[in-house]
Amino acid sequence: MYKELKKFKVNNSFTFGQEDSLEEVCNASETGSGVFLVYALNGDDKELIMVGSTGTVQNDGTLKSKNGGLYDKIVNGHQFAKTGRKYSWPAQMKLENIERLEVLWYETYNEKTKGIPTFVEGQVLQNFLDENAKLPRWNVAF
Repeated sequence: MYKELKKFKVNNSFTFGQEDSLEEVCNASETGSGVFLVYALNGDDKELIMVGSTGTVQNDGTLKSKNGGLYDKIVNGHQFAKTGRKYSWPAQMKLENIERLEVLWYETYNEKTKGIPTFVEGQVLQNFLDENAKLPRWNVAF
């Protein structure tokens, strides 16, 4: 686990297979904002393949977030095509022969903790870049 994420106490994870419904297995917060990490699982191998976030902190310190929070960003956010992840992830998993995905999510901005979601996302990506000289393969750019 990345050290930047240890302080965020509202968190959980779920796994997703090609035949699963992302809408059904996703247990992410529908009201909270934060970051999510996606790992490809093949046998005993576990590889971080994507980091994402949702929520924007405004000038007055309030959080601007889309309805549906982390849940909606994970399930309906666009990736690989102009379509939601609930459709694009299973297709991409088949293309890359990925057995399962493990998604870890962290609510980074709430009453008790004020971690700017894109900042936390950037910290995790920077550490990955430092260790691997590249971004996770499903992150196109940052």
